[in-house]
Amino acid sequence: MPDYLDDLRLAHVLADAADAATMDRFKALDLKVETKPDMTPVSEADKAAEELIRAQLQRARPRDAILGEEYGIEGTGPRRWVVDPIDGTKNYVRGVPVWATLISLMEAGEGGYQPVVGVVSAPALGRRWWAAKGHGAFTGRSLSSATRIRVSRVGKLADASFAYSSLTGWEEQGRLNGFLDLTRAVWRTRAYGDFWPYMMVAEGSVDICGEPELSLWDMAANAIIVTEAGGTFTGLDGRPGPHSGNAVASNGLLHDELLGYLNQRR
Repeated sequence: MPDYLDDLRLAHVLADAADAATMDRFKALDLKVETKPDMTPVSEADKAAEELIRAQLQRARPRDAILGEEYGIEGTGPRRWVVDPIDGTKNYVRGVPVWATLISLMEAGEGGYQPVVGVVSAPALGRRWWAAKGHGAFTGRSLSSATRIRVSRVGKLADASFAYSSLTGWEEQGRLNGFLDLTRAVWRTRAYGDFWPYMMVAEGSVDICGEPELSLWDMAANAIIVTEAGGTFTGLDGRPGPHSGNAVASNGLLHDELLGYLNQRR
């Protein structure tokens, strides 16, 4: 089995480059922001970070494909890098520090492409998380300064902390009642949003989280980090991995109950 550690080291180099580019323009008064066709914002920093990552990958891994939020898919083959240059662009453009660059390597296998490396770097928070298949999940400043992370052992919903992004998507899908029932069943709820709830599930500071509508680049890095930390990452349909267009993550012990609540439609 490949150990993926060279790819993980490369992902850290890519994240370092992206962090420098995004932090350079964070809170800049002249930051240029456009609206994409899906009515979501994209900043010049999103584009610059993805361009940097693509250029480095083309030099270091010329035979690998690249899928990015801003510039789509390039290349073919059994290995595909998946990049979200800034997850949390709305936070970024408003000066809120909760945003991150998400970098994942996916490899073709049974059931399609699956993430084997993931790095989530949140420079404005001073945090980074990462994982490689079979090697566990970690947080720290660098590969040489890292702490292994693991999911919680909370086994009852009444003791669980639940994190989410917003209410609107659940309402649009007719899942709001189940969502609200879940918030009443748990110990605590907080709307941290974007990548952060998944990292907190991996660290064990949050027990369950979910989002009703996502793209592959929003989920691939999060999925490998959560699972390597001992957790469970599926779609609302229960399918493992980041392919369902939505995501539910947990410490594993609470996953079936979590899905039960969020799949209620009434």
